[in-house]
Amino acid sequence: MIKFGTGGWRAVIGDEFTKANIQLLAQGLVNKMKSEGVAEQGIVLGYDRRFLSKEAMQWAAEVFAAAHIKASLINKSSPTPLIMFYVMKHNLPYGMMITASHNPAIYNGIKVFTAGGRDADEIQTKDLEDYIGDIAPEEVAVLDYEEGKKAGYIEEIYPLNEYLDNIIASVNMDVIREAGLKVALDPMYGVSETSLKTILMTARCEVATIHDRHDTLFGGKLPAPSAATLHSLQNYVVEKKFDIGIATDGDADRIGVIDDKGNFLHPNDILVLLYYYLVKFKGWSGPVVRNIATTHMLDKVAAEFGETCYEVPVGFKYISAKMQETGAIIGGESSGGLTVHGHINGKDGIYAAALLIEMLAVTGKKLSEIMEDIHAECGEIHMEERDYKFTQEKKEEMNHILMEQKLLPELPEEIERISYLDGSKVYFKNGGWVIARFSGTEPLLRIFCEMPEAETAAKICDIYEEFLGLTGC
Repeated sequence: MIKFGTGGWRAVIGDEFTKANIQLLAQGLVNKMKSEGVAEQGIVLGYDRRFLSKEAMQWAAEVFAAAHIKASLINKSSPTPLIMFYVMKHNLPYGMMITASHNPAIYNGIKVFTAGGRDADEIQTKDLEDYIGDIAPEEVAVLDYEEGKKAGYIEEIYPLNEYLDNIIASVNMDVIREAGLKVALDPMYGVSETSLKTILMTARCEVATIHDRHDTLFGGKLPAPSAATLHSLQNYVVEKKFDIGIATDGDADRIGVIDDKGNFLHPNDILVLLYYYLVKFKGWSGPVVRNIATTHMLDKVAAEFGETCYEVPVGFKYISAKMQETGAIIGGESSGGLTVHGHINGKDGIYAAALLIEMLAVTGKKLSEIMEDIHAECGEIHMEERDYKFTQEKKEEMNHILMEQKLLPELPEEIERISYLDGSKVYFKNGGWVIARFSGTEPLLRIFCEMPEAETAAKICDIYEEFLGLTGC
């Protein structure tokens, strides 16, 4: 029953996320590593602040220890990007992170990373699923955790400094020190506070933090930095007159931003801001990569500078692969994850935050002012997003309509082309688009529409809602 989605394996705690399944998955990876001849190179494991995360890491380590595979365990709750960085820097074949990222608190899960610190792609995860499927429960071998430590197969480490030093060396700390910026942080009860505060205070920023305690229920909210979850941070930035508010999701690979006026900046805007900054102010050149449900404003900015924007399916593994193929300088997705050339090969909310702070210091402008500059140079477009829960029966019905029959509602704009690369996406001749696709991490249908006018984007989402019988969902 262990199936990987776009962001790893995620399951409800006590239902499918159990000790038996965690160790079954670990045994599958053990068998895969042995068959590939990389077992002697070892593996690194980490965990976030979710319920049972640390225990799950230790349960998995017991399986690697039984197979005489050296398991290096990061012994404090840590950001997912740290695991990716460690795999890359130490040339490990695999890494494993216990997290369900931004999912509700009842979930936990496991992300698997491959050589170079990359998200395991669908070929790798399908291969791992096959290994897991061939294992009988009695074939899962376990060595007691303390015995594994004594035998030298389990090692506890804490390599946070080398990860942070790498980020500090990548941004212009001298300029930031001179700017005297005020930064409000919201780690959303997750794992980013130590990393972000260390970087920002080293750069002499004034830093204040909310929602920093360890709470496995995430304050009763979804640990995803969105307009709906960051009201407290918005109020704090406005009341205390901070230059920027920065939030990260539960495992710190995604970022949310509040600007100087208290406005929530959509992840699309963050991507646009950083791409614009890298090209115009840092003098970088190169294309940008986005997924199929991310703003086409990136296409406009790329065109403004004579560059190209590449589109890939949802899943960060596709973004990092396309970046490597094309030499892109930045890639990201509308859900808040992005990566920049020269750093790790995956999402990193902490590095993105440091780069945003550098942008404020270098430009000497407020976030709101930089966005105004971009709109003046490249124009403006508006996105509408809708999420719908469904039963399995309803999912099959919608999939039949959208992906098998390939039907569309009657739309008010002239269609240029249609793509079924990932869901059903319609491109309009006026530059707008709409997509309906099933989430790879949650039981949701997502509809995104981007148009020159906000009212038209909302209207087209309404049309899809009625067409698919989703009213009231």
